[in-house]
This record gives sequence, structure tokens and C-alpha cells, in this order.
Amino acid sequence: MNSNFDVVIIGGGAAGFFTAINIAENNSRLKIAILERGKEVLSKVRVSGGGRCNVTHACFIPNDLVKFYPRGERELKGPFHQFCSGDTIEWFERHGVELKIEEDGRMFPVTDSSQTIIDCFQKAVKQLGIQVLTGQSVQSLFKSDDFWKVETNQETFVTSKIVMATGSNPKIWEVLKNMGHSIVEPVPSLFTFNIKDTRIKDLMGVSAFAAVKVKGTKLSAAGPLLITHWGMSGPGILRLSAWGARELFAKNYQFVLQVNWLNDQDTEATLELLKTLKLEQAKKLVVKKSPFDFPNRLWESLAFASGILPETKWADLSKKQLNDLANQLTDGHFQVNGKSTFKEEFVTAGGIDLKGINFKTMESKVHPNLYFAGEIVNIDAITGGFNFQNAWTGGYLVAQNFA
Repeated sequence: MNSNFDVVIIGGGAAGFFTAINIAENNSRLKIAILERGKEVLSKVRVSGGGRCNVTHACFIPNDLVKFYPRGERELKGPFHQFCSGDTIEWFERHGVELKIEEDGRMFPVTDSSQTIIDCFQKAVKQLGIQVLTGQSVQSLFKSDDFWKVETNQETFVTSKIVMATGSNPKIWEVLKNMGHSIVEPVPSLFTFNIKDTRIKDLMGVSAFAAVKVKGTKLSAAGPLLITHWGMSGPGILRLSAWGARELFAKNYQFVLQVNWLNDQDTEATLELLKTLKLEQAKKLVVKKSPFDFPNRLWESLAFASGILPETKWADLSKKQLNDLANQLTDGHFQVNGKSTFKEEFVTAGGIDLKGINFKTMESKVHPNLYFAGEIVNIDAITGGFNFQNAWTGGYLVAQNFA
């Protein structure tokens, strides 16, 4: 059986729905279908942001916003000048959803529920007469001069335009590869580091603002570092994992992590400070209280690692102990063995090679009337609403081009 549509959107996630709605609002006459392989649409939206849906980020200047994308920074400059975070806020307000900004810049619906976003999308597709078909797993695409044929496990669709919004779906990447698109092999992007080390063994839940780098590479980042029962996590580590996605994959996630618990303070300056403390706090116990802006438990652990006993007073510290402590504080070496997925927000680096896409329209340079939106392309960001913003912007550009 053949079903005819003007536009077929493959993928019933955030990018697919947003694209479909924007196309329909610009062209009420077009017959549009969304094909989803699963039983349910928008399932990733449901779990995103811990079930609250981190819609976007309060960074309103395109040239600043692109800095959050390890892959796609250059390509997104133009698109973000067309549709940026401010436009996202306005779009959702126009569709009855108010967003709020949190302290760290992340933006959520005021209801704090991803269901609000799902309801907004579902209501819009219903009102606009967009057909949403589930259980449709695409098997093949066929291109003739003036139309596309999409074969699923259930039926065949004929359409003049196709939008691919399938996220990180290896099967679809394979189909597109066979049609002449280059695929950048996917590797994990946001992950935490597995570290077994006595210095952090009993410090689960302790957090400090730290600078981190991968020894022997140019990879570095700074931000809150969280000690977990399997190693290290937190924004600083996730940032490092995103920018280092390919390099760390190549190292099979075995490397030495250098940690500066004092962020940007160097070893020499720290040593001078410790020498001053030795004079000023002479009679006090070293491990009793952290002289730095991080938790006492961490200070105590780094002091013990420097050979300082619980009963040692500042005055009694040897030159070696002072040197060791300065090094533990500013240049601690931790062996990383493997990674863990960050929550359920699995993000990959990889997808359609960006050179094969026209970023003014999101149209394929290989095949006319084939478009892309969302994570199917080799663009990814750190956590904080940026991956959604890429989906909204791509969907908007596709719809503008159809208008």
C-alpha cells in the first residue's frame, strides 16, 4: 500500500516534532507525516533534564552560544543568527509554554515537567493535522527524479521531501552512507571517569571547583568536580569528556587525569601560601580545617596522601611534606580506567559529516529535497539544554526553506 505525503519526517523525537510543526504553520496546505519506529514518540524528551526537560540555555548571543558545541561550533554560527535561545523562549510562549531560567543558565518549563513540552507538541500536531505514525521502522529509501519512496516494515510512503530527524540511529546512518553521505563514526561524548584511588575512596558526594587536564594532551577544562562512588563526575569532567570524545575513545579510556583542586593557582604560589600558614598557624593541627575553599574531608585526604598524620601541627611540617602537599593540591595525578554513562542522557559525537550539509537550509548537498535536523548530524554539545537548541534551530531552518 502506498501513502502519499508532501513531507515525510523520519523520527518522532524533539527535532522531528518541532520541524513538522514549523513546516505546517508556514504551509497549511502541505500533507505531513511523522514516522516513528518505536511505540511511543518523544520518549527522550520525557526523560531529559531528570524528567523536567532542559529546553534551552539562557545564552542569547549566537557567537557565545556556539562555544558550547565541541562539534558544530563553526557551522552553527549562521543558523543561531536565524534562530537562537531567545527565539526558542518566544516560540514556546506563543504555544502556551512559559520557561524559566535557573541559576546555572539552564531553562525549563515553569511546571518543572517534561510532560508540558510533550503536551504542547502533541496538541500542535493534532491542530495542524500532522499524521503521527508509530511502529514504522524505515527499511530503505529510494530516490527518483521528482519523488522519494520510503519503505518501512509496514508500508511504503511516497513524498516529495524528506526530513531525517532520527538522532543517533546507526541503521539510518548506514542507509544514508549507502546513498553517498559520509558518516563520522559515533563515539560516546558525555561520560564520567572511573577512578579507583585511596585519596577519593570515601569522599562520595564531595564537590570542588577544579581545573582538570588529560596528561600528555592539550585537553583541559574547569568547573565543579564531583567525587562519586565510581570516580569523578560533575560539569568540569563532562566538559572534558565532550571535548575529548574522540581522543579519549582512541586511548580506550585509559589515561592520567591531572587535577588542580585550587583551579588556576600554580604549585609555587601554593607552596608559598603553605609556608605562610606554617608560621601563622604554627600551633594548630594541619588536618583540622581546610585553609582553602573546598570541603574539609578532601583537605584531610590530600594531607594524609602527603604523609601528614592526624596529630601533626603546622609548625612540624617538613620541607618534603610541604612540597608534597602543594603538589597534591595543584597537580594530583589520577589513573582513569574506563568510563560510565552520565545519567540516561546518552549523547554521541558522530553522525552525518557536516561537509555534506548546507547550513543555510539544512538540506543535503548530495540529494535535493533531503533535510536533516537534530542529533543525526555530527553536532553535539555539553549538558545544559544545548543539544535541544540545536534541534530547534535545525527544525526552524528546514521549515523556513519550505516556506
